[in-house]
Amino acid sequence: MAQTTIERAAARLSRVQTRSGQPSDGPEIVRPVPADRARGPETDRAEIARTPANGQETPRAEAPHAESPRPVPLPGPGRQRPRVVRANGAVPPQGAAVVAGPGAGNRKVAIDFDRLERMGFISPRKPVTRTSEEMRMVKRPLLKSAFANPDPASLAATKDNVIMVTSALPREGKSFIAVNLAISLAIERDIHVMLIDADVVRPSVFSILGLEENAGLIDVLEDRDMDLGQAIVRTNIGKLSLVSAGKSHMLTTELLASDRMGQLIEEMASRYRDRIVIFDTPPLLAASESSVLAHRVGQVLLVVQADRTGESSVQSALDLIEDCPRVSMLLNKASSFFAGLSFGSHYSDYQRSLR
Repeated sequence: MAQTTIERAAARLSRVQTRSGQPSDGPEIVRPVPADRARGPETDRAEIARTPANGQETPRAEAPHAESPRPVPLPGPGRQRPRVVRANGAVPPQGAAVVAGPGAGNRKVAIDFDRLERMGFISPRKPVTRTSEEMRMVKRPLLKSAFANPDPASLAATKDNVIMVTSALPREGKSFIAVNLAISLAIERDIHVMLIDADVVRPSVFSILGLEENAGLIDVLEDRDMDLGQAIVRTNIGKLSLVSAGKSHMLTTELLASDRMGQLIEEMASRYRDRIVIFDTPPLLAASESSVLAHRVGQVLLVVQADRTGESSVQSALDLIEDCPRVSMLLNKASSFFAGLSFGSHYSDYQRSLR
């Protein structure tokens, strides 16, 4: 049987690691599976972690997608299977950029949950849906890796709780995944989430959420008198905060590669023991900013569209993020023929009856 694009890319990565003398057990490839179509004529189904979700395209936002499996961790050089351990707090290094706490931020906004649900995103007021179940499958391995190291000093170095969501090409669904992942993580009892729109070329997070953008990441990087706390926006999802991309700039790649950005990420990673930071970044093969950020984060979630993204594109994207120790791949928009039976395909028959 012919190998799929993802299997060939994963096998290639495994061979590279073997040639370099690094241990590799080879990635576990989980095939996507089919799901029922949406009921409404204006919506479409998406599968993220092997189950579907309704979705609708919005301005500056990527449309929700067909179907995708849970992420498949690819072994990184010298990294062992992680265990779940809470990281302790640490005092930020002197001179580092100031990062506000989980409850910080001068502005608070209300996300319209009705709008989110109509577009196929998960909502904290409906914690048990097919979409929320699939996102639970996505986030578990990411959480396991995020808090694998209990030493905050090591966490500042590894930044395992800093996750970059990207894709090889545009319109593969990475912003849809990033927003749903952030909301799903914020529903956790002991996790605070900061979602940063680092797609400074075509920002979409605030547009997806129906919010007005304000000063954001690029403003903080350019103005050393401004700290990140001034750009943080609190939401009515109590443990979710947002940071917009900020103003347009001609030197965004250079700003993201600066020492100030490095200090900012190190402090975000180590200062708060219960924080997950998610960066929604541009497609790897469409803009240079993502490859710069990949060197600074602890985990990368690479969204790949089935039946569209070619093998050469996947290989080129993997080459650009090869320095990141933990890479997971999420296959999106998989057809029913390719997918088989899906996680959650029997969801409607397996719900707790209301009493």
